[in-house]
Amino acid sequence: MATSSTVSHQLVIVAVALALVGGLYVLPKGIMKPKESKSELSKDAARTANRDGGGMATNGAKTEASSGAVPATATENNGPNAAPHTTATSVQRQELARLLAEYIAAPNEAAKATVATTLAQRYNSVERFDSAGYYLEQVALARPTAANWQQAADAYFQAFSFAATDERVKLLGGKARELYAKVLKEQPGNLDAKTNLGMAYMASENPVQGISLLREVLEADPRNEKALYNMGILAVQSNQYDKAVKRFQNLVQVNPKNVNGQFYLGVTLAHTGAKEEAKKAFLTAKSLSNDPTLAASVEEEIAKMK
Repeated sequence: MATSSTVSHQLVIVAVALALVGGLYVLPKGIMKPKESKSELSKDAARTANRDGGGMATNGAKTEASSGAVPATATENNGPNAAPHTTATSVQRQELARLLAEYIAAPNEAAKATVATTLAQRYNSVERFDSAGYYLEQVALARPTAANWQQAADAYFQAFSFAATDERVKLLGGKARELYAKVLKEQPGNLDAKTNLGMAYMASENPVQGISLLREVLEADPRNEKALYNMGILAVQSNQYDKAVKRFQNLVQVNPKNVNGQFYLGVTLAHTGAKEEAKKAFLTAKSLSNDPTLAASVEEEIAKMK
C-alpha cells in the first residue's frame, strides 16, 4: 500500500472527471483547473506512469512548474532561476556553487564528465531535472554509451513531465526525444526508452508517432504498465471509453495495486454505465493510498453516479 509520505511527495491526485464540456476536461472541485488540455493530460500521463515504474506508488500527481534553463555558470538554486517547486538549502546551494566552479575549472573533458556526474546527482536531489539532464548529457557526450544517453534522456523526460508552459514542453520534450532516439539506435529493443519516447511524442505535434511506439511496446510486452496506462489515457482523450476500460482492466490485472489504473478504471467504467464495477474500482484505488485528496476525489466520483 502506498504510504501517506509517498503520496504527499507526489502532491495531489489527478482525479479527472473526463466529462467533456466545451472541449475542456473538468477536474474535481478540490483541484479545479480551468483548462486541462490534451497536452496537459498527456504530460500527466507521462509523469505518473514513469514515476516508480507506473506501479502502486503512482497516484497521478499534478506538479508545479519546471524551472527554466540553468547555465553552467549558475551559482545558486534559489532566486529567479530556481525551480518553483523546490527550495535548496544553503548547504545545497554552497555545494552546487563549489561543484559548478570545479566543473568550469576542470582541465579536460574526462575531468568535466566526472564532475558533471556529481552535479547531476545534486541537481536531481533538489528536483532540478532539467539541469540534471544538461550535465548528464555532457557525460554522455564524453562517454557515449546507451546507458549514459538514457540517464540524460530520463532526466530531460522528468523535467518535461513537470513543464508548465508550451515553450518548456517543446524544449524539454524535444531534448528527451533526441536522446531517447540515440538510445534506441544502439538498443532498439529497449522498451523503457521506447515507452518514454512514445510518451514524449504524445504531447508533441506528432502524437501519432507516440501511439505507434506505444503499440510496438505492447506488441513486445503486453504486460507493460506504462504503455497500458498511456494507451488508456489516449483512448480517454478520444472519448473511446470502451477501449479505455480494456486498457485499464489489463493494467490492473498486471498490477492490482496500481492506483492510477484502479482510479481511471473507475472513471471509464462510470462513463460506460457500469456503475457497480466503477464503484468497486474507485474503492480499490482509495484503499491503496492514504492520500486524503484521492479519498475526496473517489467520494466525489461515486456521488456523481447516484
